[in-house]
Amino acid sequence: MGTETKTETQTKTVTKKDLVDRIAEETGQRRTVVRDVLQHFIDEIVGELGSDNRLEFRDFGVFEVKRRAARTAQNPKTLERVPVPAKCTVKFKPGRKMREAMEQLDARGGTEQDKPSGDIEMKTGSTQPVS
Repeated sequence: MGTETKTETQTKTVTKKDLVDRIAEETGQRRTVVRDVLQHFIDEIVGELGSDNRLEFRDFGVFEVKRRAARTAQNPKTLERVPVPAKCTVKFKPGRKMREAMEQLDARGGTEQDKPSGDIEMKTGSTQPVS
């Protein structure tokens, strides 16, 4: 269904089109309606994060803006000091169902062939519960 990406674990990339097709088929809605709703949902998330708001989806996780302070780094090749400006980034903290899905993936050895078709892979930096 998605674009295949060759890696050691054969990770599959699922695109927005793949999700639209799957949701349209499962709900009986037209693809254009599902695509528009999904795009509007994504636009709302981006807008809320752009307004420095925190988004919480119970059991799934929390998205929030994290500010990184300005700092001085060092070019490893020349050893020259380089200023790195402050910037904002998005932090994702997984919720209960997301953590459980990742634990099940770990228990199965993380292989693509064992993964159910609805699972997604996200890199996360925290294992703290989201209430």
